[in-house]
Amino acid sequence: MKFNTKTIHGGQHNVDPAYGSVMPPIYQTSTYSQTTPGGHKGFEYSRSGNPTRAALERAFASIENGEFGLAFGSGLAAIDAIMKLLKPGDEVISTNDLYGGTYRLFTKIFEGFGIKFHFIGMENADKIEEHVNDKTKLIWVETPTNPMMNIIDIKKAVSIAKKHKILLAVDNTFATPYLQQPLEMGADIVMHSATKYLGGHSDVVMGALVVKDKELAERLYFIQNASGAVCGPQDSFLVLRGLKTLHIRMQRHCENGKAVAEYLAKHPKIEKVYWPGFESHPNHAIAKEQMNDFGGMISFVTKGNNYEEAIKIVENLKIFTLAESLGGVESLAGHPASMTHASIPKKEREKTGVVDSLIRLSVGIEDVDDLIADLEQAIG
Repeated sequence: MKFNTKTIHGGQHNVDPAYGSVMPPIYQTSTYSQTTPGGHKGFEYSRSGNPTRAALERAFASIENGEFGLAFGSGLAAIDAIMKLLKPGDEVISTNDLYGGTYRLFTKIFEGFGIKFHFIGMENADKIEEHVNDKTKLIWVETPTNPMMNIIDIKKAVSIAKKHKILLAVDNTFATPYLQQPLEMGADIVMHSATKYLGGHSDVVMGALVVKDKELAERLYFIQNASGAVCGPQDSFLVLRGLKTLHIRMQRHCENGKAVAEYLAKHPKIEKVYWPGFESHPNHAIAKEQMNDFGGMISFVTKGNNYEEAIKIVENLKIFTLAESLGGVESLAGHPASMTHASIPKKEREKTGVVDSLIRLSVGIEDVDDLIADLEQAIG
């Protein structure tokens, strides 16, 4: 079954067995009747499992070419579950350009539990191995990175992880399985903020994990159930519905993203545009090899690195909405330094390029001429 078909049918039963409904029903229930203690039809309590969530988890596994999918209450809840595979004294090698919430979870929560993190630039994946020691248990990769759009060589990271018997997790939120499938390249865990492109309509908060290994899946399922950070059936239904149009939405996101990136690159008031589709991008060749297209996420800075100018631009946008998040059908603009990455200290942010004048765009699926006109009037 090819990807475009998987988004609609992957992991799904053809019809619901009760009444033949084409879409899995929303099983809005907390518990399930039993004929005898332990005698039930596969579900006993909705923290442990729910038929609507189970349908979504099968769909997650299918589109990532995995065997096991898990749906969480948020992307950070999914990352939290991965971190709970570790114990005090373990070490993690992470990219230094990553979502601010991930950085906050690592440094403000798990460092306090005795886990050590090494935040490094992974644009040259060979540098990962320099930080490996006998305490290293996990390599955390985010590619494309948020918000600098750096590309990390997944296959190279996999080879290092396999050599040293270390888990490798990939945050695939920006790319989605439409553009790249890390499990197929050898990664152990794929993570998504399903709030973003997988849901696609800015109406739900959810996280996802997908793995191939049964033992690893069982450990994560145990953590999911024991910690209780699950999503509800209504949210599961919404994301399952969103998945069915992922392929056509991503096609338009990519088309519009390319046009907007090229427009910004030619604008006399723009200093630098970060988008992996440019041949001038440092790791364009790797992006071209491991991705099917280059996505709809773009970051840029104005000439003079002017904070006030950046704020003026995002406040003047009319079609792009100034808001947190990304990946919805509508175009969004953000100021990472004061919004998504505010939890990262200024000194650390600026080391990776997240300066006060940086603007991040999530290019939606509107008419691209309208999007470019909006940027034109806002930039001036």
